[in-house]
Amino acid sequence: MPRVRELEVFRLVLPYGRRPEAVLVRLTDYGGMTGWGEIVDPGPKTWRLLQEELSGALIGLDWEHPDELGDVPGGPAADMACWDLWARMRGVPLSHALGGSRTSLMATVRIGAERNLESLVARVNRHVCAGYAHVTLDVHPGWDVEPLRAVRQAYPALGIGVDARGGYTDAKALEAMDAYTLSSIERPFTGLAGHADLQERVAAPVLVEVSSAAELDEAVVTREGRALLLRPSAIGSLREVRRMHDIAAAAGWEIACSGGQGTGLARAATVAAASLPGCGLPCDVAEPPRSAQIVTPPVGASDGVIAVPFTQPGLGHTVDVNRVRRLAKETYAV
Repeated sequence: MPRVRELEVFRLVLPYGRRPEAVLVRLTDYGGMTGWGEIVDPGPKTWRLLQEELSGALIGLDWEHPDELGDVPGGPAADMACWDLWARMRGVPLSHALGGSRTSLMATVRIGAERNLESLVARVNRHVCAGYAHVTLDVHPGWDVEPLRAVRQAYPALGIGVDARGGYTDAKALEAMDAYTLSSIERPFTGLAGHADLQERVAAPVLVEVSSAAELDEAVVTREGRALLLRPSAIGSLREVRRMHDIAAAAGWEIACSGGQGTGLARAATVAAASLPGCGLPCDVAEPPRSAQIVTPPVGASDGVIAVPFTQPGLGHTVDVNRVRRLAKETYAV
């Protein structure tokens, strides 16, 4: 039975890109076992909430399973740490604890807009040569059909998805892209309005992102798509992630898992969730760079395939605590 005797919270500034932030939670039980969790790009209230409420919710509390804890203060970071601790104490990988069975996943890599079509095709070529069998192209009005055509002509057998990042207001250009045999059309519009109409017009699954099981239930009823983008780092608990997976799978929807950036911990949880049986679309854990992660082995793809840890308990990765402390902007311990 887990019983937390101490906790530490770290606020990190990460050494890549625009120097994003992450908050890590480390829980230690009375036997010395530890569990880790992460929230990526935390909101302004997250740090204060963790300081003021987390210790009262967990320190000294006896619990049999993370599901008993309900909504833990601090959202995904604290919840993930509870699951990691629980799974480590039982000697099982997090993927198995959640109900997953896959040992490897097909990876996708996201490719942003380039200066020209030649640069785009060259970039795709680098990833194909690295073993990727699927890419996800960022598209927006003015950069959609032509780049897609160029990539499809260069690689007729390549799996291709598109991510519109909510940048469209009508379906015309999106319909035109459907002619290029897409695995999915991701987040075409802001909100859910318009998705059902688009799904009736295109063969590719429309991939929608929602933040709760209740929102997903509504999207299934109104037929807003045929696929779910599941992002564990943006959902309050792994219990809710599993519920959303079950709802989507029961509705016959396809599921794609995607990780936040961060230190690698949130991505490890994404890999564990992606091992669930309904998650058949390619998984996105291509970022951050392996050199920027604080976990060993780093989370990522090799030859276009992501290995799901199944011989190590919990998240399946060792945390470099010394590096965490060096990167920490603030710390809090109880």
